[in-house]
Amino acid sequence: MASPNVHEFTDENFEQEVLKSPIPVLVDFTATWCGPCKQLAPIVDKIADDFKGKVKVGKLDIDDAPTTTAKYKVKSVPTIIVFEGGTQKALQSGLTTRDKLVQLLGV
Repeated sequence: MASPNVHEFTDENFEQEVLKSPIPVLVDFTATWCGPCKQLAPIVDKIADDFKGKVKVGKLDIDDAPTTTAKYKVKSVPTIIVFEGGTQKALQSGLTTRDKLVQLLGV
């Protein structure tokens, strides 16, 4: 069961939801067909719950959002990108740990 604190990002809402966010944003570039993405999902959900109000957490399906995926040169999934103040702050490609993602967020 996905966390209610995980947002859904799209090409249409990315600028407003991510780039204009007043708090840091963790974006999980994912795909429905991706096995490692499914393994990462509970970790992303837990971070969304643990840091609610401090960090915005969301998923962006690369198949549904090709413009944003291309803009940030995402070549493989899962890829996590942390944005702060409208700019890319950190990037992690591949399956990773909760500790690594918390470290990327700097919280």
